[in-house]
Amino acid sequence: MPVLVGNSLSVEDVLAVARGASAGLAPGARERMAASRRIVEERVASNETVYGVTTGIGDLATVRIAPEKARKLQADLLKSHAVGLGPALSEPETRAMLLLRAHVLARGHSGVRPEIVDLLLGMLEHGLHPVVPEQGSLGASGDLAPLAHLALPLIGLGEVVLEGRRLPGAEGMAAAGLAPVELEAKEGLALVNGTQGMLAVGLLTLGRAEALAKAVDVAAAMTIEACLGTDGPFDARLQALRPHPGQAASAANLRALMSGSEIVASHRESAHLVQDAYSLRCAPQVHGAFRDAVAHARRVLEIEIDSVVDNPVVMPDTGEILSGGNFHGQPVANVLDALAAATVSLASISERRLYRLVDPAHSHGLPPFLVEESGVNSGFMLVQYTAASLVSESKSLAHPAAVDSIPSSAGQEDHVSMGMISARHARACVANAEAVVALEAFAAAQGLDFRAPLVPGAGSRAGLAAVRERIAHLAEDREIRTDLEAAVELVRGGTLVGRVELVVGPLG
Repeated sequence: MPVLVGNSLSVEDVLAVARGASAGLAPGARERMAASRRIVEERVASNETVYGVTTGIGDLATVRIAPEKARKLQADLLKSHAVGLGPALSEPETRAMLLLRAHVLARGHSGVRPEIVDLLLGMLEHGLHPVVPEQGSLGASGDLAPLAHLALPLIGLGEVVLEGRRLPGAEGMAAAGLAPVELEAKEGLALVNGTQGMLAVGLLTLGRAEALAKAVDVAAAMTIEACLGTDGPFDARLQALRPHPGQAASAANLRALMSGSEIVASHRESAHLVQDAYSLRCAPQVHGAFRDAVAHARRVLEIEIDSVVDNPVVMPDTGEILSGGNFHGQPVANVLDALAAATVSLASISERRLYRLVDPAHSHGLPPFLVEESGVNSGFMLVQYTAASLVSESKSLAHPAAVDSIPSSAGQEDHVSMGMISARHARACVANAEAVVALEAFAAAQGLDFRAPLVPGAGSRAGLAAVRERIAHLAEDREIRTDLEAAVELVRGGTLVGRVELVVGPLG
């Protein structure tokens, strides 16, 4: 069944379409759009003053536009606002943008003709993806520049990617069997006002962050066992005394992952340590705080998906056209900044565990840098360097973009959210954290090898097997670059968690 726009969408709906699922129009949406369109046409015919319909935009809102120039204004808005720079958004991000923009227009408060939404959905259906540069949005009147690039192919301009080929917009539309449209009053403004750029990037990042929350528990369990850590701090009774949901879920995962461990049982009564280091003992607290930040981000982004973020907004029930500020990206910007910061802490504690694995002073009997004949071999020495570099980079990226504001449009738009920058930084922090966690799992597998013949817990054992399917034990130095790439793919592609869940059941 296709995902239907115009009523309500879930995070899972957006992620499904981003990954290739089809989309269509919900029942009743066409009639709602037609009703709101009639109101716009009535205002144009009566030459009433309506922002962006019979006036200019931004600081030019005081400039009256004659009815016969309304069409030209809308096309010119797309041309003048498509000023983005930098790398293009990925195909999944662009697909998410197309879906989200079609959805908000199909809600029936934007005054566009149904044909506009039909064309956006047609682009999704035919795999015709606009080229959308990721830089240039202030996140105030929404993501003006990215959305203008997204919309240009609708009028036969801009660039698109079709079957891997980058083409001029008109050529790509023709190849897909789609005909460009001539925009009517308000339609250009409706296409560029909104938060769908930052929201699309944020939602794809959210999906990765939710998967990462499981992967980091797997890596931590493997490391704790490899370092002869204890499972005592994860006791459910202790966790219940501080009932943060994320902490409880992470601790429950660690208990399940380490269940039945011969390694843990071998030193349970040992006095080798009174307490484990924080990076081992406090894993549920740090991982849980990340989980709670991710859960909060989901709540905010779910609200944003179904929000009407156009301006002005048509009220079909009363016939009014209201001017407001729903396009401002502050709610999305704030939550994505928070997600970026929480992700850095997750990557940081993962790197600290990796450091303990390679340091013989802290690994309780593992060889230096996790390799026989260390000195002749450097082993995992530089693996930890790479992880440390990624964490340091993320600390810079996690500076909250939303605390900045640069006035624009001659002071009319005097406070902006910088939400697209928040989204891009959160995406980068999550990508770096995926790599750090992958390197921890790679090193922990090596450490578990040295604990044989003792058998780790069921989940740790499954994680070790997943790593060993792709990466051989490091007996001596080799070109390790390809091992790192394989480890990252195990985490990023979901294989590590998938293999573990086949053994221990779904992780929380």
